Amino acid sequence: MRKMNVIYWLFTGIFAALMIFGSIPDIMSVPDAVALFQHLGYPAYLLPFLGTAKLLGVAAILIPGFPRIKEWAYAGFVFDLTGAMYSSIAVGDPASGWMLFFIGYILIAGSYISYHRKRKAALSGIEKSSATRVMS
Repeated sequence: MRKMNVIYWLFTGIFAALMIFGSIPDIMSVPDAVALFQHLGYPAYLLPFLGTAKLLGVAAILIPGFPRIKEWAYAGFVFDLTGAMYSSIAVGDPASGWMLFFIGYILIAGSYISYHRKRKAALSGIEKSSATRVMS
């Protein structure tokens, strides 16, 4: 169980940090973020919305409990990353820039898979302890 916690927090911590550092310029509508959005063909008014959604998603993933909200947060991050990658490809950005997207997918997958393994292990531990109490 300890190993699974370490793996979960490693993937989740790095992923959360990347999302937080990516959301702050969006929320503040930093000129570089606005320029990137214009390059992709999107209106600048979406930046604060997406940045806020990313922060809320990070909170949902980091706060214990609320498994259904976590599922939606993970899905939202996959949609966000997929949309960003598709947009980058659609405007003809070079393939060398895609590595960041693949790193994001690896971090999301690692966090998601380890979250479910950790949760399953915790639930089976609860079942074993309650079965032991019933037997005694």
